[in-house]
Amino acid sequence: MALFAIENLRFTYPGSVSPALDGINLTVENGEFLVLCGKSGCGKSTLLRQLKTVLTPHGEREGSIFFKGQPLESATQRSQAASIGFVLQNPDNQIVTDKVWHELAFGLESLGESKEVIRLRVAEMASFFGIQQWYHKSVFELSGGQKQLLNLAAVMTMQPDVLILDEPTAQLDPIAAADFLATIKKINTEIGTTVILSEHRLEEVLHGADRAIVLGDGRIIAEGTPAQVGHTLKMLDDPMLYAMPTPLRVYLALETGDKDTCPVTVREGREYLSRRERQKECPKERQEEPQRGRQGVRQKSSPLDASDKQTVVAVKDAWFRYTKHGEDVLRGLSFTVSRGELFCIVGGNGTGKTTALGIVSGLRRPYRGTVSCLEKGVVVLPQDPQTLFTQKTIREDLLEMLPQGKNTVGEVEKQLAEVVELTEIAALLSQHPYDVSGGEQQRVALAKVLLTEPELLLLDEPTKGMDSFFKRKFARILNKLCDKDLTAIMVSHDLEFCAQYASRCALFFDGSIVTQSNPRVFFSGNNFYTTAANRMSRHVFADAITVEDIVEKCRQAHD
Repeated sequence: MALFAIENLRFTYPGSVSPALDGINLTVENGEFLVLCGKSGCGKSTLLRQLKTVLTPHGEREGSIFFKGQPLESATQRSQAASIGFVLQNPDNQIVTDKVWHELAFGLESLGESKEVIRLRVAEMASFFGIQQWYHKSVFELSGGQKQLLNLAAVMTMQPDVLILDEPTAQLDPIAAADFLATIKKINTEIGTTVILSEHRLEEVLHGADRAIVLGDGRIIAEGTPAQVGHTLKMLDDPMLYAMPTPLRVYLALETGDKDTCPVTVREGREYLSRRERQKECPKERQEEPQRGRQGVRQKSSPLDASDKQTVVAVKDAWFRYTKHGEDVLRGLSFTVSRGELFCIVGGNGTGKTTALGIVSGLRRPYRGTVSCLEKGVVVLPQDPQTLFTQKTIREDLLEMLPQGKNTVGEVEKQLAEVVELTEIAALLSQHPYDVSGGEQQRVALAKVLLTEPELLLLDEPTKGMDSFFKRKFARILNKLCDKDLTAIMVSHDLEFCAQYASRCALFFDGSIVTQSNPRVFFSGNNFYTTAANRMSRHVFADAITVEDIVEKCRQAHD
């Protein structure tokens, strides 16, 4: 008997013409690891929330959902709370207490479990997840990764039959995200808990899935093993192919072979490239020992020669702390940014990246050091886009950026139409900003800040929640703006995006930048803060950092 059985499910939000889910038929077996993916707004979160009645959004629903052979609606809230675990995208939205130990116990206390049961399960989960070191801490002291791990542990103390996760790594750095997803897989394999996971970071998770489901406009467009799904997307020429793991994309670009033999992991990708090398189709490049400068990376000129552009941001030896006697968050930070650059800053959670944006914007002032900025129009796109929303509809939220006293109605509508078309949010204008998906909220927030016509754009995790399809369009938007001399400083955990589109990249650690260079040099010199393409191909190619790099080099060698 299937754990979940979904039959002809159709769901429409109030006031919406098109259904968010349209004819979904799906079964989930006990112990299965299922990954749900698709473009932002395709219905992933809506589908997941149908699987727990307390989270089901308001709207019109048709069809049936069965849990353990019985209609889901017939299960009590108590039984659903115990049997169906749910982890949300934003870790702060799920934490309800002030101490780590109390958060772990809260769910069991709510179910009325005895003190003995609570102590046993909390101790077991704290040990399993390695929480002992911060067991007595305040939740406000935790990093983003620790908060999300705490949410997961708190859910698992209930011993659920199924664990449902809605883009749980959206706000985590690459290393924390990889650790978190590895823990999810461990829960599935060692405890046997069924996992249903919605995720944009398919590079890290898809190889561990039994099955992948791809949604498009509320329908299932591809289903099967990761390799099978990749072949289906290629056959359909669907843009979700760009979200597939690097090894699979490289293989599908170069081969027409058996769909069940596609490499999915980096290791399998390395083996695939090695086989091509042995077959003399892809001869190994001679790898010279890189010349390393003081920062530990190969010194090489950037494709965008910053020396030819005017320096518009200069930070020199900046020190900052949030309280007078607190620890320094920035420690001698120094960097410059030239007009027209897309300068990307990567690094772990809590290293000071967002604070660095704060001192550039003028919202924070270092107690030592200097910050100079030549640009007048400085705009910040914050990490949480909801902080920008103040109106009841997206259209009203955008219009507040265009006061009609300064422009005619026709000019206002023209400006609005241009930004709406650029960010592809025309279908969302009548909706409340909080009612659209995380990726769509990012696009709405981007539209809102672009209406100010900034000269310097500070972006804090702008691709969080964005699907791979719109990321490519987002990159074209940024490139077009930078061509017009807009300058952008972007804090990001999205290494693949930075590798492909940045002018320069910098690694933030312990309150300062420890290395910076153009993307090809920067990512070729790292082991962990690098792309899957580089990890997969560095034994064959010295400086390939994207899928396109690998495919081009292989084709050149073959020709």
